[in-house]
Amino acid sequence: MQGYLRQDGRKGIRNHLLVVYLVECAHHVAKVIAAPFVEDGVQVIGFPGCFDNEYAQDMLAALCTHPNVGGVLLASLGCEMFRGAELQEIIHNSGRPVKRLVIQRVGGTRATVELGREWVRGALNEMQQTPRVPVYLSDLVIGTECGGSDGTSILTANPAVGRASDLLVDAGGTVLFEELGELFGCEDHMAARAVTPELGSEITRVMTKALSYYDQMGHSSFGGGNVTGGLSTIEEKSVGAYAKSGNRPISGLVTPGVVPTGRGLYLMDMVSDGTVKYGMPNINDTASIVELVACGCHIILFTTGRGSVTGSAIAPVVKICANPETYDRLSDDMDVNAGKVLRGEADLDDIAREIVAVIEQTASGIPTRSEDLGHQEFHLTYKHFEALGPSCLPNVA
Repeated sequence: MQGYLRQDGRKGIRNHLLVVYLVECAHHVAKVIAAPFVEDGVQVIGFPGCFDNEYAQDMLAALCTHPNVGGVLLASLGCEMFRGAELQEIIHNSGRPVKRLVIQRVGGTRATVELGREWVRGALNEMQQTPRVPVYLSDLVIGTECGGSDGTSILTANPAVGRASDLLVDAGGTVLFEELGELFGCEDHMAARAVTPELGSEITRVMTKALSYYDQMGHSSFGGGNVTGGLSTIEEKSVGAYAKSGNRPISGLVTPGVVPTGRGLYLMDMVSDGTVKYGMPNINDTASIVELVACGCHIILFTTGRGSVTGSAIAPVVKICANPETYDRLSDDMDVNAGKVLRGEADLDDIAREIVAVIEQTASGIPTRSEDLGHQEFHLTYKHFEALGPSCLPNVA
């Protein structure tokens, strides 16, 4: 595996250039700038809000300095409250080429597009000089996510990802799991796996927060597709989601945009702190993936039973299909057929090893199915998180 060495010592497995809109009013201009360069790894991400939000500011700072990112063009309208100059400085200090274009200053849509494309061409040439270095499993941060779950998810794909997670952690890698709204009933199990009692208490705290949040919202992370797919309750779905975490100790607790301080298994808290102010914690799977990527994940392992075609900007998504019938219909979108377990063609350990092999292939530059199909989904909105305390990142050797 060969990667891209960044100034902070992290290694990327892709070398994307991002065109980032800092308000929805600049979204169209960003898309038009990027359009001719899709095959060159140029991707569009951004924040739609006009009003200031510290979470969104921190998220874009983390995403624009992600190890899979080699350069950034910022597209601003000019009157939004997003602190574009501050973001530009952070990116510049990371050693990446960066440029900020303000539509209201440079003369409107056509002028901004022309200037943007000219800068992108030069930046892509500059990014080709990024040093290449060997990449090992111990260099990788892997995120886990599930979507379109059904009754087979808990039987095949999710426990196979859990076993793959154990293999990755044992190899010195870092794995993140999340979805607090799909971990109800697993609180005590997670707390017992924490590397310190204080971390266990923090896990209990964020799970209590999540339950209160969802109670106030009047829903849980349990949809009609889950029911028609054979799941009966949120607790049953939670057991399946929990299976993705494997069996290794939980080394820490992070929030979106916080990169783990060590190796091992980490839990990500994705439920806003404070009062119920911003609505559903994550209204779709893409929002969860973006938060995992902001924590430094190079690759996302995405399990699905019903079938999901979601991909992501910045980090490749590996689709692991739980249901063999779904795989038969959607094989062009899937990377791993965990449904072979139900047909007696493989066991969970076989699928776990296959997942690790696909991770190695992906880190070597081979596109995942979602990448090959051009998926670059992205979703970012408003949230609020308090600063993490030392109990969340104990750094226990």
